[in-house]
Amino acid sequence: MTRRSLLVRGAAGLLAGLLLVLSGGWGAFALAVRFPAPRVARLTAAGLWMAGCAATWVWWLVWRSPWALTALLVAHAVLLAWWVSIRPRNDRPWADDVARLLHGEVEGNRVVLHDVRDFAWRSDDDYDIRWETRNYDLDRLTGADAILSYWSGKAIAHAMLSFGFDDGRHVVFSVEIRRKRHEAFSEVGGFFRQFELVLIAAEERDIVRVRTNVRGEDAYIFPLRMTPDAMRSLFVSYVREANALSRAPRFYNTVTSNCTTIVYRMAKRIDGALPLDLRLLLTGYLPEYLRDAGALDRRLSIDEWRARGRITARALAAGADEDFSAAIRRGVPAAQSGSSGEATA
Repeated sequence: MTRRSLLVRGAAGLLAGLLLVLSGGWGAFALAVRFPAPRVARLTAAGLWMAGCAATWVWWLVWRSPWALTALLVAHAVLLAWWVSIRPRNDRPWADDVARLLHGEVEGNRVVLHDVRDFAWRSDDDYDIRWETRNYDLDRLTGADAILSYWSGKAIAHAMLSFGFDDGRHVVFSVEIRRKRHEAFSEVGGFFRQFELVLIAAEERDIVRVRTNVRGEDAYIFPLRMTPDAMRSLFVSYVREANALSRAPRFYNTVTSNCTTIVYRMAKRIDGALPLDLRLLLTGYLPEYLRDAGALDRRLSIDEWRARGRITARALAAGADEDFSAAIRRGVPAAQSGSSGEATA
């Protein structure tokens, strides 16, 4: 056998080994997260899967048995068939704050939203449940703000979009995981179909206050430069997305279907020039992306925007009877209106 043939064969073997490690690792995580059994059984299934992959690989390397490759292919086919059979649902025992699905109707400039959340939070386990039906006039839209709530370092934040009206009302749209009762968020689980996706519409005194005043997160508000038509289109896109989720549930995915990627896809339909960027995944750096795209006013630096837009202290100080939305915006510069041809979101 020539040296070239040995190199080709060695490279092929390394590539096959790498693919086996990746597929075996993916299968182990999938079983550990989604295998329908108690935790110990899930971990046991994941361990057995990895051991089986390793044993079959040794079987093929040492004895060159074609049955080894056949066994690997059959095992992976069975695993994929099981994986494909896992379907999202809307009828699970959901946590109270994601128990209802937002839906709405749009007639001209009038929008009716059903199941807008307006909880009064005292702690994560102590709250008053309120779901409301709200009416909005899109002709009275005055602004849109990106709200970022940091919960895991500088690179990771939860992104929300708040729409303001000329009567002082605000409604926040937030793409979130739909947790079951007593279930906690897991970044790894977000890759493996552990959570369904939910779109929440809520009052700021609910969805912002719970993060700053109850969960100890650090929140910032960034007024966006958007034309009135772009604001209307994005608001309607949220309603349509909510209606689609109420009809056909989908899984949350940490990378492809999270709080910023869905907003990006909706905004992309309005402004096709918006670029893809790593900062759509590292959401803590979303303000830099927005400023570079022209959606955040460049008259202030990012450091200035962060200093003026930090609302945590104002949220903590706001009294129960105070206008929460007005209180958190004190000192935040108003956005300059976007014009035709500028980035919108």
